[in-house]
Amino acid sequence: MAQRIDVKDLNVYYGSFKAVEDVSMSIEPRTVTAFIGPSGCGKSTFLRTLNRMHEVIAGGRVEGTVALNGRDLYSKDIDPVAVRRTVGMVFQRPNPFPTMSIFDNVAAGLRLNGVKTKAVLAEAVERSLKGANLWNEVKDRLDKPGAGLSGGQQQRLCIARAIAVEPQVLLMDEPCSALDPISTLAIEDLIDEIKQQYTIVIVTHNMQQAARVSDRTAFFNLAATGKPGRLIEMGDTAKIFSNPTEKATEDYISGRFG
Repeated sequence: MAQRIDVKDLNVYYGSFKAVEDVSMSIEPRTVTAFIGPSGCGKSTFLRTLNRMHEVIAGGRVEGTVALNGRDLYSKDIDPVAVRRTVGMVFQRPNPFPTMSIFDNVAAGLRLNGVKTKAVLAEAVERSLKGANLWNEVKDRLDKPGAGLSGGQQQRLCIARAIAVEPQVLLMDEPCSALDPISTLAIEDLIDEIKQQYTIVIVTHNMQQAARVSDRTAFFNLAATGKPGRLIEMGDTAKIFSNPTEKATEDYISGRFG
């Protein structure tokens, strides 16, 4: 079941350097939220705090609250591995496991979670590949290496791998930046199809993509070089792109900077 995310007073650090400052926002279930803003403003850093991936980086830490359906993901009794099962992630470049078959790529997370029954794995792999709109293209070569697929197919394979463990939230860090226009359209169509099942958050530098795929948009910016990134404005995508409240948002969307 898709879940709501509530972030309050979040500060994100790399060692002593504060990368993101004082972010508060709510992300509704079964919606697509886009994070936009210039390079270096903390979008991807903030995204990684939503499933505790930031803390695997040396010196990475956060202050504040990230709650999933009211439960703080950074509470001492929360297992970060369990968080990452609940909040899946798709990265900028497709990263299938190079030595694994298509089948084993999708089944990897399930096996890590203790699923061993062949029939259960086969059903989950088929369901996930269908969910990623990839089944018809690969169903006759599931034993072939995942790394042998095209770039767009590899990214959809990574999405299938992420949804196989049935997360409630799906984070996407510039999932189309390394893809050609046709593959990008396939991923965008897929996002639109699966948002009824997941809470989706996508970081993108492509303004047209943000406008096409998202229900809500959050604009991040830097006060100055070397300063922390901040959330400047967040709202319905149609309003952010047609009538933003902040001049900096309008300047960025219109291409005056960034």
